[in-house]
Amino acid sequence: MRFTKKDILGLEYLTPEEITLIIETARTQKDLLSRPIKKVPILRGKSVCTLFYENSTRTRTSFELAAKMLSADTSSVSVSGSSINKGESFKDTLLTLESMGIDLFIIRHEASGSSHYASQIVKSHVVNAGDGLHAHPTQGLLDMLTIYENKGKFEGLNVCVVGDISHSRVARSNVWGLAKMGAHVRVCGPSTLIPPDFDKLPCEVYTDLDKALEGADAVNVLRIQKERMDRGFFPTIGEYVKLYGITSERLKGCKDDVIVLHPGPINRGVEIDADVAYNHSVILDQVTNGVAVRMAILYLLLGGGNAEII
Repeated sequence: MRFTKKDILGLEYLTPEEITLIIETARTQKDLLSRPIKKVPILRGKSVCTLFYENSTRTRTSFELAAKMLSADTSSVSVSGSSINKGESFKDTLLTLESMGIDLFIIRHEASGSSHYASQIVKSHVVNAGDGLHAHPTQGLLDMLTIYENKGKFEGLNVCVVGDISHSRVARSNVWGLAKMGAHVRVCGPSTLIPPDFDKLPCEVYTDLDKALEGADAVNVLRIQKERMDRGFFPTIGEYVKLYGITSERLKGCKDDVIVLHPGPINRGVEIDADVAYNHSVILDQVTNGVAVRMAILYLLLGGGNAEII
């Protein structure tokens, strides 16, 4: 199968076949991470730019590592230290960088829809690395790869996404990606942290955590995003921990082989207990898979999509 998409903007725009292709390509590319020399020449001569208007550690670093491992030339632009800080518009920044020969933009922006807008401005490829509260497709894909590696399938799995649903672009990407592949997705959190439109998405909505966790094969725990909250969404952190914190005791309602994921960064002792985070999770596997998935996406967008995978 040839990958024909120009951009990766959200998992709702990908077919199950395209998602499968990305995941299978990532599984092949992952072998490179265990080699003594972690580099292949497949994207030599291609230019990739990370354009981040918000802070990031995992996403930005893994994209840059992925590009370098595939031998692409990389550049990095952030708000501080660039003309963005002088008032240059998003459009002018994109056009200026494209005129320098950028083949692919990896964009994180606080405005929902920013990556869609960018894809209409530039002829270069655009990968959404997080746009406002809308989507984080590569995070969704790395979560899916991690689940697949542990479960060997998506069809029929019960996956529970718990926490700050309102402010999480990861939640939407999880719902779209997993549902397209046949999983049953549940989202759970305080009613004040569940957007009213989620009943229109392919998922079940819960406010009772114990009910949401019943028979779960995988639990994806979301961070409380205090930086995005402009008012009190729950009385106290202590009350949130009591009602929605993931502990070993709470997980007893899940399947015996349940896996626990978290997109990071983690507020240990808040949304997830330290014991669960350190001893009963696949969080570090997600980090590794983040590099593999982003390698796969760069390869499919810039490497032709149907060439032999090295």
